[in-house]
Amino acid sequence: MIKQLGDIFSRFSERYMPEPIIFAVLLTIVTFILGLVLTGSGPLTMIEHWYEGFWNLLAFTMQMVLILVTGHALATAPAVKRWIQRLASQPSSSAQAAALTALVACVFSWFNWALGLIVGAIFALEIGKAAYRQGVKLHYPLIVAAGYSGQMVWHMGPSSSSGLTVATSGHFLEDVIGIIPITETAFSSYAILNSLMLIALVVPATFYFMSPRKESEMAGIESYSPQFLQEDTSENNQDNSTSIGTRLDSVWFTVILLALSGSYAVMHFSRNGFDLNLNIVNFLFLFLGLALHKTPVRYMNAVTDATKGASGIILQFPFYGGIMGMVTLSGLAVIFVDAMLSIATPQTLPVISWLAAGLLNIFVPSGGGQWAVQGPILMEVAKELEVSVGRIITAFGAGDTWTNMFQPFWALALLGITGVKARHIMGYCMTLLLIAVPFYVIGLTFFP
Repeated sequence: MIKQLGDIFSRFSERYMPEPIIFAVLLTIVTFILGLVLTGSGPLTMIEHWYEGFWNLLAFTMQMVLILVTGHALATAPAVKRWIQRLASQPSSSAQAAALTALVACVFSWFNWALGLIVGAIFALEIGKAAYRQGVKLHYPLIVAAGYSGQMVWHMGPSSSSGLTVATSGHFLEDVIGIIPITETAFSSYAILNSLMLIALVVPATFYFMSPRKESEMAGIESYSPQFLQEDTSENNQDNSTSIGTRLDSVWFTVILLALSGSYAVMHFSRNGFDLNLNIVNFLFLFLGLALHKTPVRYMNAVTDATKGASGIILQFPFYGGIMGMVTLSGLAVIFVDAMLSIATPQTLPVISWLAAGLLNIFVPSGGGQWAVQGPILMEVAKELEVSVGRIITAFGAGDTWTNMFQPFWALALLGITGVKARHIMGYCMTLLLIAVPFYVIGLTFFP
């Protein structure tokens, strides 16, 4: 049944799913109209909201470009590449490859969403290349979708935007709920059990059973991204001249930079504990990649190769900033959330919080930005109904990531690395979104 469902959604996605830039434009139009109808805002007011939000993601855009290029450059370092290739060569069937890719992506995403996104993308790519070399038949878009699936679990882990926010002294809801330690959110039994259910069971099993069984239904990497099957000749094309300029490309520069970066990393973690925010992940990726490529010029060449997939992020993120501006500044977000929470009871509040977060995530695909809008409402309702704040924060995180399987915003970096289009993978992602629903409902309702 799961395979048939995956096939249905895949055919639908292949035929009707627009390119991500068109999806962003359509979502802009829908948000604009909803703002006019539901909030009473005039057209000029909505345009102002759109423009005010349009440039709000510039810093985040640069962070995402860096996570793509530094992560890709790190993974293509010879030592890392050999390790990934060894693991990627283990599956002997399409179903095994899909399940393993999903498991790897989910495990890394649980620790940190950016880490999981890049590792999942690169592992999916290497799975596709290994299968081609070994003559193993598989469906490459399904493997890439499995590499993206980790984005459904990260907000219940230690990099949870909402969990880290409320655990920080001086956060914007401290007057309402106080300081909530991470042990009551990401490291609570409630969050861990829900995460384990998804990571160890739901996601890998779904991709295992979605995998085609007939060779006629499979299409490997050679059908979608044959450019990645060309041998990497960068190591053979090094400049071996003896000019002073060439000699300056020395490993000693790398040693000096690593000493500086390593010193800061030690200070950061000693002061802040296990704080893997986006800036520190980029920082570690950059200097680990530099170390593994040995010299600055070699590393620069690797980064240059990686930038080819960043165009989608650069162009599309401002549009999502505009959408977020219209949703938040017009009051649309409050209307959505209030409507759903108005029917909540102490027993149903976690599930309704999950659904509300899932709906809002389509329009505001940023965990931190969404929490800033939805958090105050959720916390007031949780206190009023006497429901554990930690449970509601976990439920919010589950909803925030659940609809990532419908929203191609986060997939842009992955698509750039793997060379497929959104319509090739989103059908399988939407199948996972649907299959996971009863598990979310059971876990959020009954887990202690």
